[in-house]
Amino acid sequence: MSATIISGKEVASSLREEIKKEVNSISITPGLAVILVGDNPASRSYVKGKEKASKEVGIYSELKELSSDISEKELLDIVDYYNEKPSIHGILVQLPLPGHISEKKVIEHISPEKDVDGFHPINIGRMMTGKDAFLPCTPYGILQMLKYKNIQTEGKHAVVVGRSNIVGKPVGQLLLNENATVTYCHSRTPDLASFTSKADILIAAAGRAEFIDAAYVKEGAVVIDVGMNRKDDGKLCGDVAFEDVKEKASFITPVPGGVGPMTITMLLYNTLQSAKKHAERV
Repeated sequence: MSATIISGKEVASSLREEIKKEVNSISITPGLAVILVGDNPASRSYVKGKEKASKEVGIYSELKELSSDISEKELLDIVDYYNEKPSIHGILVQLPLPGHISEKKVIEHISPEKDVDGFHPINIGRMMTGKDAFLPCTPYGILQMLKYKNIQTEGKHAVVVGRSNIVGKPVGQLLLNENATVTYCHSRTPDLASFTSKADILIAAAGRAEFIDAAYVKEGAVVIDVGMNRKDDGKLCGDVAFEDVKEKASFITPVPGGVGPMTITMLLYNTLQSAKKHAERV
């Protein structure tokens, strides 16, 4: 029997309707500043998507476009400007940055109270200890997809393939916080299939096109594909061989249209939460 598709578009649409209602019910307009350095086509596309989504739910979006030869100090000064701007409740610096700018330094320069990407070490630390924090958007989106489909995580064995700071590490921690038992795998893991084939929930976030096939998957597993790759014909694909794995999994996310729409949705959610906290303080 073929797996049930978890549509990120469907889940995102439902959550965005809730966000829109809440934005309309609070006393201030949530504000999001997006800083784009250089002219990377993929980054520009992502930024346009964030602008469009913000407008649809009633969040004010301010785009700051900067030349790729801007100095690190100039960029940090712009981050400071938005840190201090009362009408801005979330700051997003679109990655990657040019090689002469330290991404680590820029991320750490964003006020933790406006770090709606959830990348600041203070928010990461709070997430690790189960405290209130802005959670990284893609991992948080994955958690929301599981909850939307009433997929139980407590007591389940989750295997994460990938250990990036943006997806792999935090999604494992969020599942651990939900009382799952978590195993991390990566490029140095020997006999990868011996781990993935035991997973009740398999998260593929390694950035290798369609390398997870049915041999890696336990019968009835929930498979979440975070990969975003291009095949030789230019078509998008994930880390999972979708057609093969869908015959073995119980639930599966497609690429595109799976995890992707959730990332922007959780960015909007975090911006709303930041605005609500700001309104409580003033």
